[in-house]
Amino acid sequence: MLAFTARLLQVQAVDASAYADKAAVNRYITVPLAAERGTITARDGSALATTVDAYDITADPYLFTPEQTKTKDAPERAAKILAPLLHKEPAELARKLSRPGTRYVLLARQQTPRTWRTIKKLKQRLAERAAGSSGGTRSNVLAGIYQEKHAKRVYPNRELAAGVLGFVNAEGKGGAGVEAMLDGKLAGDPGKVTYAQSGGRQVPTAGVREQAPRPGSDIELTLDREIQWAAQEAIRDQVADSHADSGYVIVQDTRTGQLLAMASAPGFDPNDIGGARVDSFGNPALQDAYEPGSTSKVMSMAAVLEEGKATPRTAVTVPNRLKRADRAFADDVDHPTWHLTLNGVLAKSSNIGTILATEQLGRTQRQANKVLYHYLRAFGIGRPSGLGFPGETDGLLEKPGKWSASQQYTIPFGQGLSLNAVQAASIYSTIANGGVRTEPSLVRGATGPDGRFRPAEEPGKRRVVSEKTARTLARMLESVVSDMEGTGTTAKIPGYRVAGKTGTANRVDPRTGRYHGYTASFAGFAPADQPRITVYCAVQNPKKGSYFGSDVCGPVYKKVMKFSLKSLQIPPTGAKPARLPVSAEKDRND
Repeated sequence: MLAFTARLLQVQAVDASAYADKAAVNRYITVPLAAERGTITARDGSALATTVDAYDITADPYLFTPEQTKTKDAPERAAKILAPLLHKEPAELARKLSRPGTRYVLLARQQTPRTWRTIKKLKQRLAERAAGSSGGTRSNVLAGIYQEKHAKRVYPNRELAAGVLGFVNAEGKGGAGVEAMLDGKLAGDPGKVTYAQSGGRQVPTAGVREQAPRPGSDIELTLDREIQWAAQEAIRDQVADSHADSGYVIVQDTRTGQLLAMASAPGFDPNDIGGARVDSFGNPALQDAYEPGSTSKVMSMAAVLEEGKATPRTAVTVPNRLKRADRAFADDVDHPTWHLTLNGVLAKSSNIGTILATEQLGRTQRQANKVLYHYLRAFGIGRPSGLGFPGETDGLLEKPGKWSASQQYTIPFGQGLSLNAVQAASIYSTIANGGVRTEPSLVRGATGPDGRFRPAEEPGKRRVVSEKTARTLARMLESVVSDMEGTGTTAKIPGYRVAGKTGTANRVDPRTGRYHGYTASFAGFAPADQPRITVYCAVQNPKKGSYFGSDVCGPVYKKVMKFSLKSLQIPPTGAKPARLPVSAEKDRND
């Protein structure tokens, strides 16, 4: 009796807390509660990325030990049942179910409700058999299998804006694009629940401690779903027809800087990451750096006009060849000596004429280089766009002191510097916006768990050139499209005044670092006299048919601009197109 009494005192008094802790370990289980990920929508509220019900299948390895199951091979038997349902290898599942020193393992992520219902029925059937067996000889080897309700990320429009949206990885975190850029806001804060269990089931009468998860915010983008679709269809078709490596189209609101479309080809389906090509991930419109070619000449002209070194009617004599540094520069076609106006230099996209014009920016070439560099930086070249997009390139623009002998003559016409497609579009939006650069924006705002919509911060603005210079440049860009001697006549849109510029640049092959192939491009805005929309197109390495920007990207520009104007119900201004002389001889005759 004394021995029993002493043992009872030890168990109930001295060691009571230790035994209680051991009992709690075996009885209580804590599992995380995932927060619902926020939805990403277009500007009209339509879902671009959303969530549906899914289940993570989990297990408590302790409940698969021989002591708990009275079976030596419970992990192997459970793995054999689960493997075909979870599409996993039995050996892999058995290893997880046998893991020592833990009460929680993850077996499979984002399984459908149907999969969990099947597992649940099997679990119940085994429990009934175990309860009905004589002497308890049968065990429920699925007793330690549980589920955590999670949201599965779904992209209802498949490839639409995939490069912008990105995807969610296997851990439920943003793996690229907006999903990664705003992962902290979209993901929310997870919670947890602790409950009593017995034989693999929750004890309904026992207390439950729960910390509720905080859902993520819904993000509204500036993208217009219809314009995004039109841009994506147009660039996909052109890349396929040209047998090109890739291509991009940017559509921007000239007044606000908001990006209405950012399309690229080839694309991928974020619903099927495993079936996509690795090199198709990302957003090449922001991550590819390339030399822009002649679309960059508008910045050189802006510098010349703003510095008062010439006017659109200033005569420029353009020879067939121009000797500078260690080479003779040429235009894209052989020609007799041209007698052009400065407007004509832009309209006919003359490299030689652009060199001659920018040489007037300083008393020496070194001074001229510094002045041009200042304007290129002001237009955003070699700087972040302001989007903060993951993997975005700033482009490349060396300081003028590092320009080589040839670069100081090639940079004015768009070779020897690099940018991305959004930067290229922003140049033309700056001109369309009266000379004020508004940082591009992609996010309109966010709706938090409290249901309140909070608009995004206003984008930064800075004046690059005067309003007078911007208006003059707009008239000059009209000549590129409307004048029969211009290089951009393929972009004409009946009823609208269109300003634009072609580009055909030697392309640096990213694999070899050497020039190989071409970058064809077209940039512009409309209506030219009351700008609302900027469209920029670039196609990398077209290998079938023409490689000139007017032929490859001019039709894409026209198709996307025409659709955007109609979709946004922007009427023609009704004003007659501005006329500036292309030929200096004609101007003198007039």
